[in-house]
Amino acid sequence: MTTTPGRTSSRDLATALPARLSLTPKTTLTGQLDGAWWPRSRDLQVELPPLAATLDEVWGRITRVTVNPTRWPVVPHTVNTDGHIIHVGCFTEQHPDELILLSYTVGRWDLLVIPPETEPAAAARLMAAAAIPGSVLTAGALMADEAAIGRGLRDTRNREDTWESEGGSRTAPSGRRDLSPSGDTWK
Repeated sequence: MTTTPGRTSSRDLATALPARLSLTPKTTLTGQLDGAWWPRSRDLQVELPPLAATLDEVWGRITRVTVNPTRWPVVPHTVNTDGHIIHVGCFTEQHPDELILLSYTVGRWDLLVIPPETEPAAAARLMAAAAIPGSVLTAGALMADEAAIGRGLRDTRNREDTWESEGGSRTAPSGRRDLSPSGDTWK
């Protein structure tokens, strides 16, 4: 008799792993964001418990969360976490890439939400930028900047690939290989 090991679903993976989170260090400088969160999926029911577990230790018990429904296919009214319930609200006026966390005893925090499908290098840049104390950059500004950086990298690679595929090289016409010191004529 053979057994096939069960596949690990994204739901199992998300609940088994800690939240991917970068928080602004405690300082007197206040900024637009208090850090960044990089969930593994777009399932709030699965993603919020590990986030709350991490933040409850650092900030106090999270009681309410608000999101923009644009990025979340299903927005539950409540999410059960270890020991308490988080109430979830959705507001289309809120930036789609921002999560607002509320606590009755401690206050409010705003986190940049990095899309789950983001490349690790881009996510690392976003997490670092969102955690800078006193930063005036909003979630929208950070995401726009990262999109521009990503396009820039792709454009550079595309130009280099096109150059190489069209026969571009350092070889000069007629097989000459050296450029003149002035760079404007061939030897």
